Amino acid sequence: MPTVVTLDHVTKRFATGQTAVDQVSLAIDSGQAVALLGPNGAGKSTSISLMLGLIGPTTGHVRLYGGDPRQARTRTRIGVMLQGVSVVDRLSVVETVNLFRSFYPHPLPLKRLLSAAQLEDKANARASGLSGGQMRRLQFALSLAGDPEVLFLDEPTVGMDVSARRAFWEELRSFLATGRTLLLTTHDLQEADSVADRVIVMNQGKILADDAPEQLKMAFAGRQVSFVAGEEVTVADLHRLPEVLDVQVNGRHVIVRAGNSDRFLRALFNRYRQISDVLVSGGGLEDAFVRLTEQGRTHSDEKENDRT
Repeated sequence: MPTVVTLDHVTKRFATGQTAVDQVSLAIDSGQAVALLGPNGAGKSTSISLMLGLIGPTTGHVRLYGGDPRQARTRTRIGVMLQGVSVVDRLSVVETVNLFRSFYPHPLPLKRLLSAAQLEDKANARASGLSGGQMRRLQFALSLAGDPEVLFLDEPTVGMDVSARRAFWEELRSFLATGRTLLLTTHDLQEADSVADRVIVMNQGKILADDAPEQLKMAFAGRQVSFVAGEEVTVADLHRLPEVLDVQVNGRHVIVRAGNSDRFLRALFNRYRQISDVLVSGGGLEDAFVRLTEQGRTHSDEKENDRT
């Protein structure tokens, strides 16, 4: 498969001295659905800006379809939905969409774009007067205007209500079903888990993990074991059992996050008799994300202490 995006040892350092992206290398191939995750300030939006050529790297190289991201012929192949982008004043929704359609050699039909954004009833309204959620839907339509091969979406559902979010994800799944490419940043980890076939976790400008969602969940989220415990079972004793990562107790109901649930359960039953209603489930992407970012902060703190 052809490579869509390449970052080769890229660092972006701003004039303030902040290093937003720190020696990042990655490649995104055509047909992949990639979720770029991380806490606020992790470097996600800066990474997308670098990929799009909106800013240049301090060091390293960025390639979009093997060339300069700023080339006009390359930009006709992509769709972009960023945060904080305004529309042209005094234009209606239809006029705004048609303006963007005029930038591309083979745009999608106007009716199709209004339907994708659920803005048929706002077609003649002034675009600058739309609500926050409606504006995000309009920006989604604009990102699709050129019938792109790849979409770059930065926190796309911010401000959308439940109905609009559901329609957005349905449209995005239809886009991916055609074999096209997606790079998405989002704080909605449940939706990222359902859409992405690859997850990249960033923190403090560095990549902490890069793998399929299932692999990340297996490696970092562990398994969740819930059960009802007898009075003999204490939290301190549970922490001493093998593979225990975390323990939550609500009355006699216990939830244990375990690295290896089979080994934990064998030790649990060997030690205690009053255990009932056992349920084992896989940890979610949110669990893996929290553990990864916590590890990243701990590692960073240790390095900082080593320098002092």
